[in-house]
Amino acid sequence: MPDNPSARQLTYAEALREAQAVAMERDSSVYIMGLGVPDPKGIFGSTLGLQAQFGADRVMDMPLAENAMTGVAIGSALTGLRPIITHQRVDFAILALEQIINQAAKWHYMFNGRYKVPMVMRMIIGRGWGQGPQHSQSLQALFAHISGLKVIMPATPYDAKGMLIAAIEDDNPVVVLEHRWLYHIRDAVPEGYYTIPLGTARLVRQDKNAAVTIAATSYMVLESIAAARLLEQQGIKTEIIDLRTLRPLDETTILASVRRTGRLIVADTGGARFGISAEVISLVAERALANLKSPPRRVASPDYPTPSSPALADGYYPRGPHIAAAALEMLGRPIDPHMFDPPTDRRLDQPDNTFSGPF
Repeated sequence: MPDNPSARQLTYAEALREAQAVAMERDSSVYIMGLGVPDPKGIFGSTLGLQAQFGADRVMDMPLAENAMTGVAIGSALTGLRPIITHQRVDFAILALEQIINQAAKWHYMFNGRYKVPMVMRMIIGRGWGQGPQHSQSLQALFAHISGLKVIMPATPYDAKGMLIAAIEDDNPVVVLEHRWLYHIRDAVPEGYYTIPLGTARLVRQDKNAAVTIAATSYMVLESIAAARLLEQQGIKTEIIDLRTLRPLDETTILASVRRTGRLIVADTGGARFGISAEVISLVAERALANLKSPPRRVASPDYPTPSSPALADGYYPRGPHIAAAALEMLGRPIDPHMFDPPTDRRLDQPDNTFSGPF
């Protein structure tokens, strides 16, 4: 990720929009469809103006028929097109699981490589403003479990653009999970074409004196950075890994960091049980157990559905202080209970004061 503050800055949503525009300019077989794609708000701004730029035959709305339309996208991919289908919530994509799991993920294998399904499925995760149990789930572990799918979760605008272009060019079906609290963050993003290889993690922080590795997904990368700042106040250094791609998982980067630090915390937006955090910890237990100085820890969502009310949501979602507390506990250091005090300038179910609602 570029460190030059004078470089061109884009929001996460703008980076996604630009990635799709670049891909469509380079390849006439790329098209977009999804509920709300041509709407005035353009899926959080990520598809704004694309229909005017490329026409209604390449950028189109779709009816409330997720399974059927995902099947249309798969069929078009099998005939040589490269569809990008957007489900405004990952929860809505559940209606298309038969097509995703039994069809998109399987054709290349079932027909001995003679067919490919080069399609991208954008799905939105996230929370806040009463979205509740049917509109704010983080189901990445479900998709990462399926052989034949690639699953990515970019956490920065720079990665969002480069990884989405790479996903569109990939000959496999790729699930792109986007946390809606990321759409407004800004980053230096180069103009034009570039890609980031799928299957590679990013070292957000590296320090030869780090006492703990934090491996994080999506928005939890930002919470991990907040945790690292809290720990720095007590003289504790950390390494932070942005996993970026869940399948295929960058095992090399994870293992190398844990072997340096001897401690591992996995911070995930999804549930702890049977989830991404469990997979990463099992990898380390199998391959680097002798390097561990303390048991690994998971910081993830609790084992019940996501709530709607702000009062319940305030106690549901893990934050930076929870990650920091896990590290302090591993190191046998005291935990200040005031660390968990909520911010005074905003509600806990909004990332910052610029965030004005779920749409």
